[in-house]
Amino acid sequence: MSSSFDKYQKKRLISSYFSVVLSTTLVLFLLGILGLLVLNTKKVADYYKEQVPMTIFFKNSAKDVEMQQLQKTLALADYTKSANFVSKDQAAVKLTDDIGEDFVAFLGENPLYNSLDVYLNSNFVSVEELEAIVKELSEKSFVNEVSYDKSLVSKLNANIKTIGFWILVACVFFAIVAALLINSSIRLSVYAKRFTIKTMQMVGATKGFIRKPFIWKSVKMGIIAAILALAGMAAMLYYANKSLPQLQLIDNKLLIGSVFAGILVIGILITLISSFFATQRYLNLRTDQLYT
Repeated sequence: MSSSFDKYQKKRLISSYFSVVLSTTLVLFLLGILGLLVLNTKKVADYYKEQVPMTIFFKNSAKDVEMQQLQKTLALADYTKSANFVSKDQAAVKLTDDIGEDFVAFLGENPLYNSLDVYLNSNFVSVEELEAIVKELSEKSFVNEVSYDKSLVSKLNANIKTIGFWILVACVFFAIVAALLINSSIRLSVYAKRFTIKTMQMVGATKGFIRKPFIWKSVKMGIIAAILALAGMAAMLYYANKSLPQLQLIDNKLLIGSVFAGILVIGILITLISSFFATQRYLNLRTDQLYT
């Protein structure tokens, strides 16, 4: 009979430890993913900003040397990521493919202009910066027009700020939820051993001596959970980088290492603090209060 009860208690304890590790792993994984997302928000935002072109249309009277010189000058400018020349013939072929009709044959001439598609560095993709660049380029005598999608740039910057803010809010929220869930799981595991705690105290064991094995056990579970969470994060980061290699998500090794180290430290600290206060609570209870 006693053996059956011992087996039942052992299974119950293992189940309690498993639930602690599982819940801790899940919240640490979610927290880690949010942390990576927060730290990579700027990189993702910069990538999409740098896909917005500013197009310079040349007058038909513009000389080849003038267009080539401007392209070289822009290539060296601080605000330029790349500058690609598009001849009027290339533009005509592309537009014909897009509309499915040879408009040049219909009109009898090519009405398009030679142009430069300029892609800017992300720091300069704002309406204020672009307007200043447009004004400067428009003053050149051989430039017919400089255009960009002003509404797209405005919405892109506004949406990036909004998304960044809510990601940060979500990260803080889930950090609090993580602490509460892990604390709850630890308290349940300590609750299952409350009679053992009180028995040790009654035979003269000091509070520090009693707390030590519980804290060490919780810290080990925190380390295991953190390692499992980090493995999940690494797998997700690998597949995300494989799907979107242009974002270069794994290039900044120091940043990724900092997030991984942070998750490990959080897993240890939360389990350590939670187990300390959970054992302290039962150490301060009277024997009759253990049944309530």
